[in-house]
Amino acid sequence: MDKQTISRDGTRIAYQRTGQGPAVVLVSGAMSTGATVAPLAAQLSDRFDVIVYDRRGRGESGDTQPYEVAREVDDLAALIETTDGETALYGISSGGALVLEAAASGLPVHRAAVYETPFADYGGGVQERAEYTGNLTEALEQGRRGDAVELFLRLTGLAPEMINNARRSPMWADMEAIAPTLAYDNAVMGDGLVPRDRLAEVTVPVLAVAGAASPEWLRRATKSVAEATPDGTYHVLEGQNHMVEPRALAPVLAEFFSR
Repeated sequence: MDKQTISRDGTRIAYQRTGQGPAVVLVSGAMSTGATVAPLAAQLSDRFDVIVYDRRGRGESGDTQPYEVAREVDDLAALIETTDGETALYGISSGGALVLEAAASGLPVHRAAVYETPFADYGGGVQERAEYTGNLTEALEQGRRGDAVELFLRLTGLAPEMINNARRSPMWADMEAIAPTLAYDNAVMGDGLVPRDRLAEVTVPVLAVAGAASPEWLRRATKSVAEATPDGTYHVLEGQNHMVEPRALAPVLAEFFSR
């Protein structure tokens, strides 16, 4: 990251921008930094001024306690202030929940797009989220960052053998380094259900995208996001799953942001 802005609470937010055109801010999900969405930025930079950033507590950005979701919305407000006018937002996974909250908060954005924000569109999701929240809080309070990462990976459905392999990989240290931010994404996700009342307050067009190869519950939740927003559109990308290919997603986003 070669630039920085200061959020309302004084936290340093590191970011990069590339390309020319209308501004778009890309928001990463859990266990990721701005580098995660950089390949997508590269695909959009021929038509847009694309901003990628490290969310607070990650990469080169600072952090300020106690954490509040509103502070991450303030971070987006600070990034938008670096542009010439209204900005479009895109968020993947739990980053999509942050984008939707930002849009509902009245930030000067003209369009918002999300990819597979993992809300649970069924009652059992509340219990699952509550159990995860309790276990995650305990692990982080006790300094067991590795266990916190494992809890998250289990929540995503990663097989035990793959988690064991991840623990032995060079990337595990980096994952542990940002493990405390799992609590941030968990807070952004709320009780885990589609926040229909809050989404009803979004006044800008919303594009909710899911992959055709993703689990059915993710597609259902994504469709529910589109239906809960006053001006929402649901789109399915053929052949894609939660690890969406930037080359497949970029044209869909570009068309939506250019309307």
